[in-house]
Amino acid sequence: MSSITPEELNLLIEQTYKVEREFSELKASYDHLQNTVEQIVEFLPNAVWILNADGGVFLQNSHAKVLEKLLDMLEPKNDDYEVKFNKRSYLVKSSSYKDKIMLSATDITEQKRKENLATMGQMAAHLSHEIRNPIGSISLLSSTLKKRVIPENIPIVEEIQKSVYRIDRIVKATLMFSKGVELNKSPFMWSELKESIDLDIGYYGYSKDITFIFPQQRFILNADKDLLEMLFSNFIANAIDAIELDENDEGTIEIIYENSGDFHKFYIYDSGIEIENKKELFEAFRSTKVKGNGLGLVLSQEIAQAHGGSVKLIEGNRKGFEISLAI
Repeated sequence: MSSITPEELNLLIEQTYKVEREFSELKASYDHLQNTVEQIVEFLPNAVWILNADGGVFLQNSHAKVLEKLLDMLEPKNDDYEVKFNKRSYLVKSSSYKDKIMLSATDITEQKRKENLATMGQMAAHLSHEIRNPIGSISLLSSTLKKRVIPENIPIVEEIQKSVYRIDRIVKATLMFSKGVELNKSPFMWSELKESIDLDIGYYGYSKDITFIFPQQRFILNADKDLLEMLFSNFIANAIDAIELDENDEGTIEIIYENSGDFHKFYIYDSGIEIENKKELFEAFRSTKVKGNGLGLVLSQEIAQAHGGSVKLIEGNRKGFEISLAI
């Protein structure tokens, strides 16, 4: 057996070091690639799982970890499909490569909610058009009837008129929600708007002794008067309903006005019951009231925003809302 020469030994050692360096470089490259893949998967907005052939998790992002129990409901399919989990909707996609399976779940709850709202809005708009004509006839006939009935029956006719007014408010709100808010600005005095609001209060009707405190200042609003009448009437109607449900026999609704230089600011307070679910206040077709249609506050917010302002719930000792309208 021939012995290895020193030259051959040195060459073998150099080759060993070379292989070791290449292995280290290859491992570093693999680690970098793995970190990059993990960062990309983590960056994705949806939950992603990469599974081994036996179903074990090879890789997942933080969204997937939060939805760990959702994984048990998923299975690889050729077509995309939807699943419900914890009152949320998810669009599931799957793909496979060699011995790995990738599953992704995208939260589409908000998208489906908007689609449902659009469908509900179209249906509501159609129904509102159908209702408007008979409501107009009932309103006209009740006005004629009120002039002809005996005095004892006038309160009955007035109740009919108040009910018609409530339906008309719902119809107007529904049509506006489906079409969107369109402004027709012109200058007018606050006192003119207050007169219209007073008429709405008279038509709305209530059984308790309610004190209304409105701003006494003289100031001009350059806005859409009809839309602002709807905005304030919505808040006052909500306040009346809250007082009607309160255990006290009387209540107070107060509107305070301030001019901040850039905005007309109105603060509306009432002494009625507290708001039950504040998170659903400004969601369409979701009402915190038993007899609400879920559009009043949504439209009020849109009207304020169309006037360059906003509507905010006041968090504090007094229950109320802040309405801002750009000057």
